[in-house]
Amino acid sequence: MAIAQIFRAFGLAVGQVGDPSFRRVLLLGVGLALLLLVGASAGFVWLIDWLTGEDNWLPVLGEVSWLDDLFSWGAALLLMVLSVFLMVPVASAITSMFLDDVADAVEAEHYPHLPPATHVPFGDALRDTVNFMGVLIGVNIVALVLYLMFAPFAPLIFWSVNGFLLGREYFTLAAIRRVGRTEAKRLRGKHGLTIFVAGVLMAIPLSVPLLNLVIPILGAATFTHLFHQLVSVPRATDVLHRPR
Repeated sequence: MAIAQIFRAFGLAVGQVGDPSFRRVLLLGVGLALLLLVGASAGFVWLIDWLTGEDNWLPVLGEVSWLDDLFSWGAALLLMVLSVFLMVPVASAITSMFLDDVADAVEAEHYPHLPPATHVPFGDALRDTVNFMGVLIGVNIVALVLYLMFAPFAPLIFWSVNGFLLGREYFTLAAIRRVGRTEAKRLRGKHGLTIFVAGVLMAIPLSVPLLNLVIPILGAATFTHLFHQLVSVPRATDVLHRPR
């Protein structure tokens, strides 16, 4: 397992934040993630408000008009907690949309001698995204049982399950551009443990509000570097303080 390569790749990704082309994609990714979370929150609160209505009747208290407000605020607070889980499919969607732009910026800075990458057709990318998000949501729904059964270990289970899934997707998307789907699958199997650990290290900050907004784009950059380091053609720059 190349743990040093994972941290080197992440360091290179963070070090490129000052690059205008990379920063543009980062800001777009953060804005879209925030928009999706706000939209989900507003929709969830509206649904609760619609279900409860304005006036409700309770035993002893009789007719009350504040119950919908209570449910709405409670739903908003609940969604702040659920946003930890929502950021996983959000991260998947953002990566699928922006990975080519992120990888192009990374390769232009660190691998300028490479020929242009083969971009995945939009239809194939959309199909892969929908299929993966279905798997991601389905696995997390099933994992809820494990969260309840082993509550003290719920964070570890969450990070492990989603780290495994996100690591596979991020690495595959980064590799397909350069070596095709079949070779990407082979490399994913060969370097499975490293990819899993990198995915877990990405899933952990995804569970931290606000910080999780920048992780999808930084994760895409990290896995682009990790791919090049693992296949060693070419090697990533070994210095973080490269003169500009």
